[in-house]
Amino acid sequence: MRKYEIMFIVRPDMEEAEIAKTAENLKKVLEDQKANFVEEKNMGQRELAYEIKKFKTGYYYLFVVEATPEAVAEFDRVVRINENLLRHLIVKVED
Repeated sequence: MRKYEIMFIVRPDMEEAEIAKTAENLKKVLEDQKANFVEEKNMGQRELAYEIKKFKTGYYYLFVVEATPEAVAEFDRVVRINENLLRHLIVKVED
């Protein structure tokens, strides 16, 4: 298993419960693929560096996981079709 940092930004125009549910659904995708969570952080609502899809803020989440490349590929596939997210970034951490 390799270590990855995954950050994603959720749209700010949704209800708090819906934002949390979106993050939980994405966490479940990784859990279903047998990923181990090292760290999970809700960074809250922050201002974006530039406007994305006419939004100036977004809810930031950070997951640090140990997972297989296949698990990360599945997460990436799911995130790309999820309309509640503005952006995501997956970085492999070198030891």
